[in-house]
Amino acid sequence: MKIPVILLVDDEEIFLLAFKKQIQRLGYDVIIASDAEKALAVLNSQAVDMVITDLKMPHMNGIELMKTAQQQFPGLVFIVLTASGSIESAVDAVRNGAFDFLEKPLTPQALDITLKRALEFGRISQENESLRGHYSERYRFQNIVTTSPLMRQALEIASQVTGSPQTTISLSGESGVGKEVFARSIHFGSGGLPNNFIGVNCAAIPETLLESELFGHARGAFTGADRERDGKFSLASGGTILLDEIGDMPLQLQAKLLRVLEERTFEKTGSNKQLPVDFRIIAVTHRDLAEQVRQGKFREDLWYRINVVPITIPPLRKRKEDLPLLIDHFLKLFRKHHGKALPGVSRQAMELIVAHDWPGNVRELRNVLEYAAILVHDELIKPEHLRLNTPATSVVSPLDPEMIDYHVRLPVSGLKLSEIVDDFTDNVLATTLKHCEGNKCKAADLLKVNRKIFYR
Repeated sequence: MKIPVILLVDDEEIFLLAFKKQIQRLGYDVIIASDAEKALAVLNSQAVDMVITDLKMPHMNGIELMKTAQQQFPGLVFIVLTASGSIESAVDAVRNGAFDFLEKPLTPQALDITLKRALEFGRISQENESLRGHYSERYRFQNIVTTSPLMRQALEIASQVTGSPQTTISLSGESGVGKEVFARSIHFGSGGLPNNFIGVNCAAIPETLLESELFGHARGAFTGADRERDGKFSLASGGTILLDEIGDMPLQLQAKLLRVLEERTFEKTGSNKQLPVDFRIIAVTHRDLAEQVRQGKFREDLWYRINVVPITIPPLRKRKEDLPLLIDHFLKLFRKHHGKALPGVSRQAMELIVAHDWPGNVRELRNVLEYAAILVHDELIKPEHLRLNTPATSVVSPLDPEMIDYHVRLPVSGLKLSEIVDDFTDNVLATTLKHCEGNKCKAADLLKVNRKIFYR
């Protein structure tokens, strides 16, 4: 196990040497520097886990050293030494980025506890930075392959909004177009961490549970609430909450979400305590929310509030120029996962792929190619390897009016509207009754007319 390396910086040589021995007795490697310039030289020449620096030093004080070093080495942990009773200076140091402060003279117990806490904090910070880098690389906008002008426009808007980490975004598009990929790219492009990207499927959670799932609840808020619970809004602090299928959110809860967006605060169920909103909301839907508003199924004021930055992701059938790029992208992925050569797609298979409408969009394309990648060995993917699902012909009940062919015969001359209407009405009634096998009740229900009127 690697022994942590600590850099001590102080212009008092006697204190510096004594402090070095004290820390070495605790089991750490120690490097010393008598001023800030020498400390920076050490940092540029070797790896250091933590810096403990005196606050008051000539030429460059401890806070100035910390700011300079952290620009070059983000995440480097600093502890500042202050004179006894100098609490204001200590608080100022923490506000400027120090993990903690130590007062001179130092007690061994306080020193040991502070060093362990600081090193643990540094370890977690480095892991977070590593994860942030991994996910930022994975969900870069450049990884979304496209030559489509529609897709490029959507990507341009998405990349620009990353600089506004609390701006609400509305993502719309058919199922399988990559809405969550867009949302994650926006989140990580804004500097978010993996653990504060929270997704909630509003259609999958029962209405009675959705409010508690989002807002959390206080102890005793309802029967069975034996302890306080954080909701998704609390877990998303500092990051992003993805409200998937927001068009399915109940109207009552839509009103509460509107208040969250307008006041930037929320309350846990059963509590009056106002909690600040420190996250971005990305609302995702495959529905036409404007139509939902017209039908009274979605609040108009909420629609305007979430539609601050609308981004529409085009379906694959409208950007078929991206098919070769997407195929190449997925085959590279499957070569790595399946350990196969997968040289490509034959001309005949490509013709079928281009002709297909891709109702499942990019998700369907990936599934089709992965299935083919499993079947083939070192040869090209051929038509027989493609499992292209075409929408099944729906079986329509004989009671379905779309299956009833109503013919109207019109005379060449002497047209009378009343006669045409009468003839057409008679034909509709007779044809519908025939389809219902003489059942007048079914025929009346099918035509959505009062049965007495139908009998007449």
